[in-house]
Amino acid sequence: MKKRLLLRIMIFLIALPFLVAGTGGALNGPDPDVSLAQATGDKDWSFRQVPDYQPLQEQLKEYLAQQPGVYGIYFKDLHSGTSFDINGDEPITAASTVKVPVVLYLNHLVAQGKLNWDDRVVYDSKQDYQGGAGILQFSARDGDSYSLRVLANLSITISDNIAYRMLVRHLGKDNVARFMRDLGGQTVFPGGENITTARDMGRYMEAVLEFSREHPALGERLLDDMANPIYHVGLPGKLPPEVRVAHKEGDVWGVANDAGIVFAEHPYILVVLSRGETDVDKGFARIAEISRMVYDYQMNLKR
Repeated sequence: MKKRLLLRIMIFLIALPFLVAGTGGALNGPDPDVSLAQATGDKDWSFRQVPDYQPLQEQLKEYLAQQPGVYGIYFKDLHSGTSFDINGDEPITAASTVKVPVVLYLNHLVAQGKLNWDDRVVYDSKQDYQGGAGILQFSARDGDSYSLRVLANLSITISDNIAYRMLVRHLGKDNVARFMRDLGGQTVFPGGENITTARDMGRYMEAVLEFSREHPALGERLLDDMANPIYHVGLPGKLPPEVRVAHKEGDVWGVANDAGIVFAEHPYILVVLSRGETDVDKGFARIAEISRMVYDYQMNLKR
């Protein structure tokens, strides 16, 4: 937890000049030579047989049995469509992973012409203020306005809580919840709480991919934001550095989560949620270990 607190302070110091200037390198679009969305569709991957993930499931269960807390895992191979879960329907606090479906909903509205990236939202501290992650808690003043593009970028890349709250207020929480249910979410703000499941987060990750195929320019920019966050220690923590991972981490006291898409040679969706962690930093280290187990197994499958 101390490491992540220090990182949040560093984020503010580094990003403040860009915020004052009104934009920054983090707002650039994706490298046109890198198409994350196309990683699942460029080749004809045929299987002699459906991949057997039972040994991987047993390996993960054995590992989880030795760890504190409760874990929910969802996995889907993007070539065969084969999936499995461990406690996939266990309700767990979503923390900042919820920012992905919110920003995805915004992207849908922009794609439909109902909103524009240049539309601005005025900051209202009484409704929007929240501490924790982000830089707007240090710089935003009542009456300041921010474009939807900036708020979306800050929500994903540095997990800015105020940017997220401004988006939810602007979009309407009921509308966001309806969108999440339309995507297949079953556990959506129950009792008004930010609760989800590994399976639901997997559905949202798959929806990001589907959106990127339908709207390549918008989708690639969202995936690029997800692939270049300031918090990058969970799913990608122990993977080779050349492997692109579009993901969103989230944590609150006792909770460490990560949900994303691993664009390896054989790409897949992986969601790891946890609760009951006494040390969030160790929780993310465990997520990194789980991610490495999945990656190694996936890369060794016979195709």
